[in-house]
Amino acid sequence: MIISASRRTDIPSYYSEWMLNRLKEKYVLVRNPMNIHQVSKIDLSPNVVDAIVFWTKNPTPMLGRLDELKDYIYYFQFTLTAYGPDVERNLPSKNRIIIPTFQELSKEIGKEKVVWRYDPIFFNEQYSMQYHCKYFELLASKLAGYTEKCTVSFMDLYRNTERNVKPLNIVKDTREMQKELLKRFVEIARQYDLYIDTCAELADFHELGVEHAHCIDRERIERIGGFKLNVDKDTNQRAECGCVASIDIGAYNTCKNGCLYCYANYSENTVTRNFGLHNPQSPLLFGKIDEFDTIKERKVKSLIETQLSLFDD
Repeated sequence: MIISASRRTDIPSYYSEWMLNRLKEKYVLVRNPMNIHQVSKIDLSPNVVDAIVFWTKNPTPMLGRLDELKDYIYYFQFTLTAYGPDVERNLPSKNRIIIPTFQELSKEIGKEKVVWRYDPIFFNEQYSMQYHCKYFELLASKLAGYTEKCTVSFMDLYRNTERNVKPLNIVKDTREMQKELLKRFVEIARQYDLYIDTCAELADFHELGVEHAHCIDRERIERIGGFKLNVDKDTNQRAECGCVASIDIGAYNTCKNGCLYCYANYSENTVTRNFGLHNPQSPLLFGKIDEFDTIKERKVKSLIETQLSLFDD
């Protein structure tokens, strides 16, 4: 089993103590986002958790506590863009905090365990193609040697996203704009010994040397863990998503980063309320179990292949 922590919220930034407590107690309770009274109990024992993928914009709270992950295979999807506080409203200083955290994290755990994400990309009067290229190169120069690649994607306008970003006067990008930006990103990345891939993009940029990403990445997990996995594509994700199957332990409407482009928050008031209900000692990310809830233990197992192949080294 692979744990995703989490596409729905920034666990390393806001809920790291809770996460580490869950690993100590070796289980977590997760509400079904489509039926909140249906609760899954998920075993987090190292013998069934093959890997944990952390998604974050600021894992600073986890620095100094990484030894508590020693029994697990893991890596970070670390989003670091060139947007300012008009877009990513609650992030701390990128120069003073986030970039140094990226570098320190990589030093501690290895660059293969820290994947740089520059996404989602959108264009407006301020965040022009020239702006993105200028600051992408600046970031690449600071992250060179601390990661292997950068995963990018262009913004999809979901209903709540479209409402939130309306003040930004976003210009609808075209295939030509996307291709031109990626061409320039590829050229910049090569200067710093990085490569580019794309997350869940319908368009094919193979001619630029840009492949589709696998953010929950079987090959990366196998490389870090030194084993083979028997795992299929995640059928719960979009068809163009290259991720393999995982179980997400986060919850929507709990991330306090305040990014206008976020698809996982529907209401700022709900986020504030849910965050107020968070207890680091609870098996739930927020709130409590009540009489209307049904808890069912989810059947999970390790996906590591134990049968040797004639072609294995």
